[in-house]
Amino acid sequence: MRAFICGLKGVALDDEERAFLREAAPWGVILFRRNIDAPAQVARLTAEIREALGRQAPILVDQEGGRVQRLGPPHWRAYPAAARFEAAGADAKQSERLAWLGARLIADDLRHVGIDVDCLPVLDAPSEGSHNIIGDRAYSRGPARVATLGRAAAEGLIAGGVAPVMKHIPGHGRARADSHLELPVVEATRAELEAVDFAPFKANADLPMAMSAHVVYTHIDATAPATLSKIVIDEIVRGHIGFEGLLMTDDLSMKALTGSFRERAERAIAAGCDIVLHCNGDLAEARPVAEGAPALAGKALARAEKALECVRRIEPFDVAEATREFDAAMSAVV
Repeated sequence: MRAFICGLKGVALDDEERAFLREAAPWGVILFRRNIDAPAQVARLTAEIREALGRQAPILVDQEGGRVQRLGPPHWRAYPAAARFEAAGADAKQSERLAWLGARLIADDLRHVGIDVDCLPVLDAPSEGSHNIIGDRAYSRGPARVATLGRAAAEGLIAGGVAPVMKHIPGHGRARADSHLELPVVEATRAELEAVDFAPFKANADLPMAMSAHVVYTHIDATAPATLSKIVIDEIVRGHIGFEGLLMTDDLSMKALTGSFRERAERAIAAGCDIVLHCNGDLAEARPVAEGAPALAGKALARAEKALECVRRIEPFDVAEATREFDAAMSAVV
């Protein structure tokens, strides 16, 4: 088992992908909209993946709601963007209840088709002038509300037996560029970053998994984005924030990063990431990522095992009653 996660091309495994999974042995697989058709198909695909890997491997998805929803209508409900919860509640506690309910319903959807890790909550706090790549994916512009609403969503997933991945640590909200397309550079001081950007992650540092930000913070390390920066990971992620869980990279195929795919993987691991992520399903890229990823061992393996403990527990839940409560509250918000 190697310290990477890969994507797939389509709605079923082909022979080349099946052989790659067996030989490269990724820790897990991440699904995207191109892999999703209908519930029975997704359930078959997740079973095929685990059969090829020969174990109950984690299967991930980005199911946030709003713009980022891989499982959607007509087979799954359209979930609201994170920003809507703050406005939907009559008070702070009701907003948190709705964030919890939305995530708990998502968990129910995911578990029924064999997905047990959701790349949620987004704990980025957007600031004035920042790029809209985060935008309404954030729970609030206030870091304290981001922290509490994000915590509610994470706990909703955990209650449904789905492991949360907070993103994008240590904070993408201030970035003025989309890291899918270019490298964002943030010039805020460390004090400013600690007060806003890092704060939601620090408040949730006990969550099991986090995804890194492909963002340069010039006052901390002007030479590399967080994903590839030992300074940022040691001093900020593991140090100031105090996160001791499983740290995975954001997608290594994003244009914020440069160098060969093997180099990207090797640099991320050397910087302190536990697992590297490659999403687009292109095996010509995924193979060198796999070559650059070490065997999952030591602290990284222990973190990976601990991160998945919550997927073995599902709390009792009345889906119909929760759906009625959630829909009644959210329908009142324009």
